[in-house]
Amino acid sequence: MSKFYLGSDVSKGYADFVIIDERKDVSEKHFTLDDTARGHQYLFHVLQSFCAKHPNATIYAAVESTGGYENNWYQTLRSIGAVLPVKTARLNPSGIRHHGQAALRRTSTDKISAISIAEYQINYPEVIQYDQQDEFKSMKRLYTAFRMFVKIRTQLLNQMETVLYTANPELVQYRKDNTPKWLLRLLANYPVADDLAKASIDDLASIPYVSVQRAEEIITAAQTSVASATDAPTQVVMKTIVNQILALDKSIQTLKKQAAVFVDVPEIELITSITSIGVMSAIGLYVELGGCIAKFPRAKELCSFWGLHPLVKDSGDGGWIPRMSKQGRKMPRSILFMAVLNGIRTDSYIQQIYQRELAKGKCKMSAIGICMHKLARIIYGVLSNNTPFDLEIDKQHQNRSKIKKEKIEKTDSRRFQNEDLQAPISRRQTRKRKEREESQSERFTVCEIIVPAPSGV
Repeated sequence: MSKFYLGSDVSKGYADFVIIDERKDVSEKHFTLDDTARGHQYLFHVLQSFCAKHPNATIYAAVESTGGYENNWYQTLRSIGAVLPVKTARLNPSGIRHHGQAALRRTSTDKISAISIAEYQINYPEVIQYDQQDEFKSMKRLYTAFRMFVKIRTQLLNQMETVLYTANPELVQYRKDNTPKWLLRLLANYPVADDLAKASIDDLASIPYVSVQRAEEIITAAQTSVASATDAPTQVVMKTIVNQILALDKSIQTLKKQAAVFVDVPEIELITSITSIGVMSAIGLYVELGGCIAKFPRAKELCSFWGLHPLVKDSGDGGWIPRMSKQGRKMPRSILFMAVLNGIRTDSYIQQIYQRELAKGKCKMSAIGICMHKLARIIYGVLSNNTPFDLEIDKQHQNRSKIKKEKIEKTDSRRFQNEDLQAPISRRQTRKRKEREESQSERFTVCEIIVPAPSGV
């Protein structure tokens, strides 16, 4: 059975296609189709004619993720696969880009991109999953909308604070930690200090969570306010921003309620078994996971995929302090960051890890990064083993690593020749070798072998 590879470079409104064989020779030269009903019909006819010419062939098709423009073509290829021997996959654009760089392709056109996508399938079959069921498409759409609304709300809150500082600065103190709902409702009715100074205590006290005492304090402060912007345009801007924030709050709450339908999804249920992770955060992490834990053979690969792994550089005389790489998508790191902050306040286990790292001399952000890495490994463990999080099991794994005997640190690369201080090395390298030699001498002394470390052969 012969194999052919269809590469499709999707653009807004159209797509470019090419078919190559296993030797990377072009079997069906480049053609372009529009993203219309007629264009999708032509794609079916082209593949049908191609399969008629090659009756024992299987076509492996792939589309590059382009922010949603590829969805129509992906769905059509999946539908064609029901009647023709066509298997379809969705590819990460980062891998395609690096493949093109490795192939030394300096020119970028739609035709060349389609060929690169087809060749990528031949070169890296082990990382491609064909005909993968996208069962949680609605979950992705829900979480994308949720993140968008939260981001817009944050932007509006920042803009509101800028206006509030000049329109009613005495109210800024009430949103230092967060912006309470009562403050938004108050500003919707009294956007500037002049309006607030004329308000009655009973009207303010009718707002939920505004007591009579607080209403008196707010009105008194507004009557002596130093606000510099109380004109009509400022009132309109403040009311518009506040009303938008209140509307977004309702939309966000609606999405959170809708997210409850995914609570019974096995993967979401496993992730939420971790105390510091809620339902919406679990949905976000599962979406960012790609919906499949099997493609990560170890927890180390998952941490690298999310950019949580330490970036270590030690080459020649140079050396840098290890730090979090922060490569890849930042969304999972953002979710884990908030989960760690939540865990430090409510989860004694995460708080214990955080305090332990601080006691070692780590700064707060480094300790939080270590907790994020730990959460990612826990997520990998519960998903790969299909078991809810159990604190005792995690403690057993930690004790097992502590029982291991300490070994003398000696790199395997020096098994033929020990380090020689007489070698033509730099002063920095000389200092490093002396420090390692002294360290090994101390280790031998502790073992009651009162001899210096062996010198070079």
